[in-house]
Amino acid sequence: MGSYLNPDNKKFQRTVQSEIYADKTGLIKFTNERLNTAQQYLCVSRPRRFGKSTAADMLAAYYSRGCDSQRLFAGFEIAGEESFSRNLNQYDTIVANMQEFLSRTENMPEMLELFKRRVLWELLEKYPYVWYFDKTDLIGVNV
Repeated sequence: MGSYLNPDNKKFQRTVQSEIYADKTGLIKFTNERLNTAQQYLCVSRPRRFGKSTAADMLAAYYSRGCDSQRLFAGFEIAGEESFSRNLNQYDTIVANMQEFLSRTENMPEMLELFKRRVLWELLEKYPYVWYFDKTDLIGVNV
């Protein structure tokens, strides 16, 4: 798939193949339990160098429609959960490292503009039939 919309699972696959990966798929179970509830918006925050990117890669590999992760997660805790197959690779997923955008711009408004433009390009490519009130804004979308 695209760079931001529905990424594949290669980043998480590389992490899992390292000998130092510890199973953190309990975060997926926690997230699955909150899908479609009032608590569905989660913030995964941790101190610097404590695995935020790895957690994001894991969540993307699990939820993204851009890959098949059945075998990748087979040996982990989440595979034994009732919600495993129901949610595996079932969602459109956007993954963006904001540092990538920040390093290419001079200030925050410029960074946000670049982010919106890049993500909108991918969304319009994937869903050309969706009508956008303003093709430069992520808010005014009608299906």
